[in-house]
Amino acid sequence: MIEHLLEPRCVAVVGASRTPGKVGHEIVANLVSGGFEGTIVPVNPSAEDVLGLKCYPDLASFGGKVDLGVVAVPSPAVKAAVTDILNAGAGAVCVITAGFREVGQEGARMEQEIVELCRLRNARLLGPNCLGLINSRIRMNASFAKRMPSFGGISVISQSGALCTAILDWAAARHLGLAKVISMGNKADLAENDFLQAFAEDGDTTVIAAYLESIGSGKDFVKAAEAAASKKPVVILKAGTTLAGAKAASSHTGSLAGADIAYGAAFRRSGVIRAETFEALFDYATALAMQPLPKGNNVAIITNAGGPGIMAADAVEQAGMRVTPLATNVATALREKLPAAASVGNPIDVLGDADPVRYATALNAAQDDDSIDAIIVILTPQAMTRPAETARAIAGCLNGSKPVLVSFMGGEDVMPGREELVACNLPDYPAPERAVAALRAMCDYAAWRRRPERVVARFPVNRRKAERIILRHMRTGRLQMGEAPAKDIMRSYGFNVPDGAVAATCQDAVDVAIRIGFPVAMKIVSPDVIHKSDVGGVRLNLANPDAVRDAYDLMMLRIGRAAPEANLEGVYVEKMGERGREVILGMTRDPQFGPMLMFGLGGIFVEVMRDVTFHLAPITRDEALQMLRGTRSYKLLEGVRGQKSVDLDSLAASIQKLSQLATDFPEVQELDINPLIVGTVGTDPLVADARITLAGRRDNAWHGSH
Repeated sequence: MIEHLLEPRCVAVVGASRTPGKVGHEIVANLVSGGFEGTIVPVNPSAEDVLGLKCYPDLASFGGKVDLGVVAVPSPAVKAAVTDILNAGAGAVCVITAGFREVGQEGARMEQEIVELCRLRNARLLGPNCLGLINSRIRMNASFAKRMPSFGGISVISQSGALCTAILDWAAARHLGLAKVISMGNKADLAENDFLQAFAEDGDTTVIAAYLESIGSGKDFVKAAEAAASKKPVVILKAGTTLAGAKAASSHTGSLAGADIAYGAAFRRSGVIRAETFEALFDYATALAMQPLPKGNNVAIITNAGGPGIMAADAVEQAGMRVTPLATNVATALREKLPAAASVGNPIDVLGDADPVRYATALNAAQDDDSIDAIIVILTPQAMTRPAETARAIAGCLNGSKPVLVSFMGGEDVMPGREELVACNLPDYPAPERAVAALRAMCDYAAWRRRPERVVARFPVNRRKAERIILRHMRTGRLQMGEAPAKDIMRSYGFNVPDGAVAATCQDAVDVAIRIGFPVAMKIVSPDVIHKSDVGGVRLNLANPDAVRDAYDLMMLRIGRAAPEANLEGVYVEKMGERGREVILGMTRDPQFGPMLMFGLGGIFVEVMRDVTFHLAPITRDEALQMLRGTRSYKLLEGVRGQKSVDLDSLAASIQKLSQLATDFPEVQELDINPLIVGTVGTDPLVADARITLAGRRDNAWHGSH
């Protein structure tokens, strides 16, 4: 019944008031002054009329059918008001009133009661504790925000009512139209997923912009957001992100992950454009609403001043786009039309005395150049500059083949030009860097829309063996899985793991080493020691039996001093592998979004620089390769200064195998493969160490840091 909320023909306001300043008065006043095309029914037992409209003591007295009921009465009276509205046949209820879940247990109980009332009658509930909603096409302002926006293509979803009013004020100052504005409040029933689905199908909405503080169901959000983003841009400003949960993590992956990381991964998967600031939210939304998507990331810059052109060029390159020279024939033709002192490179400098015709000439040339995907036009106010005429000239020659973003720099002198730009549906930014950031968002979204169909490969594995190992640990209550069983699970999922075995005594260690062949590595086995290297629990390159004996004795001595309470079960002896590039693969299970995969280079890159990327499982090959490219240190994997590239395809396959393991076993809470040794093309990555934490209460294991 969400259509009854968004497209009502009859709106009842329960709690309508004749007193200006009261919420019930302002809602009726907004419906009247906004020119709502349907029927307005004020309800107040103490008033005969409100703002010239007949007022009813209750909806039974009205006698007609109501589509939407808006409630603005004190919280103890809300349940009765909702009942009255539902009895009038309403398919939707909007409760403006505060004083529910946000104030405590009793409020939560009352909130649940009205949710159940609506559910029993198959009606949808917006709020409580919300500003209301606006649909500009039908002139419905069913909120207590004082502004009715002009009609436009951006629809807004906000968890904050106050931010809705700021958005409305911002849009009015820029003469920007909005389609629908929704304040969700407590989200007792209707929430972001419902409105993403509704606006994805809404013919009035071309861009969805949202401010969210929390998301109810992470998996449902990803599904709804991906479906919406496949049809139109979704831009979200996510607030309230913390590192909650990282304190309980025992792995690198768990400690580096947090709520903000999880949301970022979910947004990337679903095609959501993430805005880091309120300013960026509408910088991006306006560009996406007003201009076509770019076909690539080659950018032309047109400017009447050298400095701003250089600033824009720097910003473009830093954002990962290209400032591409004009095609030779285009540059030659443009040279004949511009003054001799003008530059026809890129940026195209039309000089400080540029008139509107000169700007149009340069813009036409850039539009005609097939090597250019997007254009940024910069104007600075100089004595001979005509901003308003230039804006009209720019708009007049647009052909819609590629996005054009404009930066009229300055204040009062360029204001007439800015007003013209808005009227001509051109996004304008006060600084080139903001135009570039908006264009980067457009390029990212366009690339996501062009992505290949998601195909998640399944690798042949021994799932039964992994299941037996996990169940054995779950039964004993040991949630921290030792290296030996963790590596057995890795083997069962097709990872390349060196030969090795657990040895309970020094002589056992020597026997294992002789059997598998030297050189070997030796590592302590203890459920109480998580980070082995911190307590002297790792020795490498042991070349003969004497070295194994010496390493065993020294290891037991050091650990006895560093962790005297630790329960020592022996050592794990394994064959030393080939040398190569050390990377880390990991997985941590986010409570909302499920398994998150992590990739990064080992050593300082993860310890100090935290140069890692995350992605939600399950993952495709293309997404795995994106994870690799997403690190700042990716060039090291490709090979620099004569070094050979590592086998990127086999590394991507390792991420996919880890993804399969994570989705197969929800019991696995955290997993680290650290390090994974990656060799040159044609070699199979080697699992040098692995750690698994199973879901449930963690034990009081000894914690250090790698």
